[in-house]
Amino acid sequence: MAIEFLCRKIGMSRVFTESGECVPVTVLDASPNTVVLKRSAERDGYSALQLGAGARREKTLSKAEVGHFKKAGVPVQRVLSESRLSADEAGQHEVGGLVKVDLFKAGQLVDVIGTSKGRGTQGVVKRHHFHIKKWTHGTHEGSRRPGSIGQRSYPGTVHKNKRMYGHMGDERVTTRNLLVVRVDADRNLLLVRGSVPGHNNAVVKVRGAVRA
Repeated sequence: MAIEFLCRKIGMSRVFTESGECVPVTVLDASPNTVVLKRSAERDGYSALQLGAGARREKTLSKAEVGHFKKAGVPVQRVLSESRLSADEAGQHEVGGLVKVDLFKAGQLVDVIGTSKGRGTQGVVKRHHFHIKKWTHGTHEGSRRPGSIGQRSYPGTVHKNKRMYGHMGDERVTTRNLLVVRVDADRNLLLVRGSVPGHNNAVVKVRGAVRA
């Protein structure tokens, strides 16, 4: 179990190593996260930290939400996320404290969790990478269609999880084992090698790699 640090995706860039290699990186705004709530096994049945990030106007929240932040004695946060931790790890933090980007170090492998870009309703060619049919006799307008989806007289039905057209994207995606190229604690920036799910300015969660 590891802290899922809240970041904001800024966009893609590149950095050059000392050997001259060009490394594509995703730049993440890793401003300090605020500990809003602590959960314990005695009271809640499990140990966890609730982290908040970003600023938000108080009038956009309900009274219950505002009261939640006032009880913790912290400013109103835009995003809240809970990270399950062991009791020892949770004991190292207190409500109102800050978790900073120096939690990570260059050369470390991390997992990045985000929401992929929504693509709307898409066909099987774009959604499942089906091949386009050849324009031969009898094809007509069906070059991008999936073809037959049914069975014979038995069972005479379409199996579940059949790859068909439908909604694409806008779902939780975890990109595993991305390399941390650089940690800029002064500017609160985290540079990871490779692509990160979501659009620019999207909120993502970064944690130490689970299956490194």
